Amino acid sequence: MAQTDWNEALTKPSSMISITALLLGLWVIILSIVNIVEGAYSPGYKVTWLSFLGFTEGANFVANDTGFIIDDAVFAIFGIILIGAGDYGMKKANTLVNGGNESSEGAISWILGLPNSYFMNNLIRGEGVKQTMSSWLVVIGILFYIVWSIQNNTWVDPGVYSVMISLVAFGFALNISSKAEG
Repeated sequence: MAQTDWNEALTKPSSMISITALLLGLWVIILSIVNIVEGAYSPGYKVTWLSFLGFTEGANFVANDTGFIIDDAVFAIFGIILIGAGDYGMKKANTLVNGGNESSEGAISWILGLPNSYFMNNLIRGEGVKQTMSSWLVVIGILFYIVWSIQNNTWVDPGVYSVMISLVAFGFALNISSKAEG
């Protein structure tokens, strides 16, 4: 019995993990595009993603005039894989919810449903202070990262990541906490 529970927990797709994979994939694609177009490291410099993430030795950045670098392709492919995994997991999770009937509710359906989602409703009229605060912390964290990155023309700053991740993680934790109480 316990072995079956573990196996199911490890193999059953999770909507939350699938959404996380989808959002990370979108973020990776955006960073890839920014890096190709103008350089994500700082003005005039591209990130060498494989070195930056610790997969290869060498500098974390190169001059933007070096042209196309293979790291951009590898990083973009990684983003596409994350998006595909998120979409697949969302479809599988929805299939299990629908009693085994094939579901087409994947990434596109989730994105189109965002305006009417629980998260968006909490931004305006949450069921309580915790739910409203949790959604706003996530939005503030993401907006902080985007605005700071545009303003300072760099998209890979560990300090900015730590502030953004703290706000987003605390928002998610507060949301989970509010659901556990109810």
